Amino acid sequence: MIDVYDVTIIGGGPAGLYTAFYSGMRALKTKLIEAKNDLGGVVTQFYPEKTLYDVGGIVKITGEELVDQLVQQAETFQPNIVKNQVIDHLERQEDGIFKLTSTNGDVHFTRKIILAVGCGTFEVNKLQLDGAEHFEGSGLFYAVRHVQQFAGKEVVISGGGDGALDWAAELAPICRQVTVVYRGEQFTHALEHQVERLKKHAVDVKLDSEIVALSGSDQLESVTVRDAVTEKEEHILTDALIVNHGFQYGLGGLEHWGLSLENNGIVVDQRMEASIKGIFAIGNAASYPQKFYLIAAGFVEGPTAVNSIKQDLDPEAPSQAMVSTHHERWHEQLD
Repeated sequence: MIDVYDVTIIGGGPAGLYTAFYSGMRALKTKLIEAKNDLGGVVTQFYPEKTLYDVGGIVKITGEELVDQLVQQAETFQPNIVKNQVIDHLERQEDGIFKLTSTNGDVHFTRKIILAVGCGTFEVNKLQLDGAEHFEGSGLFYAVRHVQQFAGKEVVISGGGDGALDWAAELAPICRQVTVVYRGEQFTHALEHQVERLKKHAVDVKLDSEIVALSGSDQLESVTVRDAVTEKEEHILTDALIVNHGFQYGLGGLEHWGLSLENNGIVVDQRMEASIKGIFAIGNAASYPQKFYLIAAGFVEGPTAVNSIKQDLDPEAPSQAMVSTHHERWHEQLD
């Protein structure tokens, strides 16, 4: 006999984790499937020590701390959490149950699906220079997993977006020197306060410039920076080069499911339901008018999808869960 879940959440980032918790609040049999070995999505993979300031009710928190708390919260009602599985095939059976098949051949059955896949699978845009691969892990980095590994060092950061400037401001107080190299005339893809933080920490900023060569034997020792206006080249001694040139995203096969896609996301209605009935999308995976891309958005969209599912499965159920201070199942869990 097959084991059928009420809800299967695909994606274990912040939105998926909180949705698993809320699904438990609605007494739905819940499974969460994550493609990687770790929960937390992009936050865990690239920004575990980045300080987050825009989560409601929390003045500041690191990405790792936030994910740890979300995981604890998600486990409150014991959902089935499955890791290291990429779902690439969808089939709707005659009885309406969805059959999900992963790339390793495992099969999952569910009445409803919530896609919390963020921007999907992601790969960093690597530095396109001869010999760059030689220095990966020995001076060249594409993410900052542990800030203290750069303490007291001279660091060069290549990139001009939010991520690059965030790391420059985070590292400047503990590094001997931080230099930011960006090919644009100005930081058009970063918030104003981030640029001001660079000035506060005396970060050396080189605009209209790009890294054209890396030097060193087994360890990176210097980078060559070319000014696009003067074409002059400068050799900068460095202990580490951090490259933040963005990511290449893909939906990992979901684009073949027949869902309506727009703005690199899955089109949903006010119920967070996609163009295929029974499939919902939340967080950065969802696309709708006036969509905003904050972790906080997923904390609203997830419960909206769960409430829609609850009423589909049980039309007599309340439209939403009682708040936790009065929620019967919550207190049963704690007793």
